[in-house]
Amino acid sequence: MKTHNLAFVDVETTGTDYEKHEIIELALIVVKQIEREGKGPKIEILGEYEWKIKPERLEDAEEEALRINGYNEVDWLFAVPLKNAIEDFNKKAEGCTFVSHNLVFDYNFIDRAYKKTGIENDMHYGKLDTISIAFARLYDAPQASFFTLRYLCELLKVQNVKAHTALADTRALVEVYKKLMRAV
Repeated sequence: MKTHNLAFVDVETTGTDYEKHEIIELALIVVKQIEREGKGPKIEILGEYEWKIKPERLEDAEEEALRINGYNEVDWLFAVPLKNAIEDFNKKAEGCTFVSHNLVFDYNFIDRAYKKTGIENDMHYGKLDTISIAFARLYDAPQASFFTLRYLCELLKVQNVKAHTALADTRALVEVYKKLMRAV
């Protein structure tokens, strides 16, 4: 996995059930890992991408999820269909190792989107979860009692100005990962 680029991913959805709810916003930051002797990897950002995705079943959405994610018809006026977003995402993430905060949540939605659109997932099979990395790295730190992205941003002094927007959360995720991996 050291030789693969990393695909930092965040999804914003219409609810918490990947079988019922939809991705309405998707962000991807592709980074190259550059090995350094006795240190964590140097991280070089190769590209940042985001997609607003047109929901097909808003009637199934959880009001709270839409509120938290800031969904409104005006901002989603030019949203793309899921298939277009996943085709583009797949090209940009090809061969990359999937990285997210709360891997099970994000990956289940991404996997479901691949299956729904019939697009073959071309990412590397490896996956990294920053919750697990944070738990391992910060286990003995008394101030580390929560491992949400928000809490880790506070603890590690990472700014996330527009939390619960996919690209802002993904940018914060990259910075948290860099600090956890001593890649700064």
